[in-house]
Amino acid sequence: MDRGQNTGGLMSSAGLVRYFDSEDSNAILINPKTVIATGVMVGVLVQLLTFVS
Repeated sequence: MDRGQNTGGLMSSAGLVRYFDSEDSNAILINPKTVIATGVMVGVLVQLLTFVS
């Protein structure tokens, strides 16, 4: 196949790639470390509440 030819690929995912590549200026940005820390804290809280009751 010639290098210049387009093989087509997955045409159904083309819109998704464009959607996820764009960044919204109004989006809420959360640090991934904050998400992990919050998850750990919620897990510890659940364990403590289970232990107490």
